[in-house]
Amino acid sequence: MNPDEIEIRRLQVETHIGVPDEERAAPQTLWISVWMRPAQGFQGVQDGVQNTVDYYAVSLAVAELAASKPRHLIETLATDVAEFLLSTYPLQSVDVKVEKKILPNADFVAVKVTREAKRQ
Repeated sequence: MNPDEIEIRRLQVETHIGVPDEERAAPQTLWISVWMRPAQGFQGVQDGVQNTVDYYAVSLAVAELAASKPRHLIETLATDVAEFLLSTYPLQSVDVKVEKKILPNADFVAVKVTREAKRQ
């Protein structure tokens, strides 16, 4: 497995999410972290963004995906983000963590998924 990794930590996104209709009615702030392992690693990058995963483009795409439709569960959003990243970028694997401030006596609730690219 390739040890090279690109991390985006706690990207702030806005989305409509929650189980009750009232909770989904207004946009909420979530934080999404991703750990992406490029298929080729960092060998051959030659200091060119075109040879790696453009993390700025990833951040915009993840924020857009989060806002694209309402969801009930942060588990669903985490899975959607992981599948999108694997289908869009040349990645070997990805971890996605979604954090939501929902419990009054906790910093946040989080879910984390790990997905690998399908082998050809």
